[in-house]
Amino acid sequence: MNIAAQTYWDKFWEGKNVEKPTPVEAWQFGAEPDYLAQLVIDGKKTATCSGYVFYEMENESLPAVNDYGIILNAKNEPVAIIKTVKVDIMPMNEVPEEFAIAEGEGDGTYHYWKTAHKKFFTEQLQKVGLAFKEDMLLVCERFELVDAK
Repeated sequence: MNIAAQTYWDKFWEGKNVEKPTPVEAWQFGAEPDYLAQLVIDGKKTATCSGYVFYEMENESLPAVNDYGIILNAKNEPVAIIKTVKVDIMPMNEVPEEFAIAEGEGDGTYHYWKTAHKKFFTEQLQKVGLAFKEDMLLVCERFELVDAK
């Protein structure tokens, strides 16, 4: 986590009568960090997904309910804090329309979500020598906005 994100996190918890949760990660959303972060701030994006295979490859822990995240813009500046409220692991071709719509992207349709995610995952998988499959496992997270700058 960079200094700006750590400062934002510390200031958010300052003066609250609860223990500051740890650990917390700071990260950007996919291919368009500024656009996607703004959707979160505007309340249009309340879900996100990522490829399960990438967690395995990077030996990274899966997200869990009550995890917090600091959302960064394209300049790695913190713009929001979110809290994970639900996590499901499912094949991409079984992601329900309602979840896809909760991602809030594009025209808000399932078709847009599927097309955009297929393109994104195809590109990301090719970078590591893997091929896209319709039934690739996704880590599907629902979250709530806790704070925005």
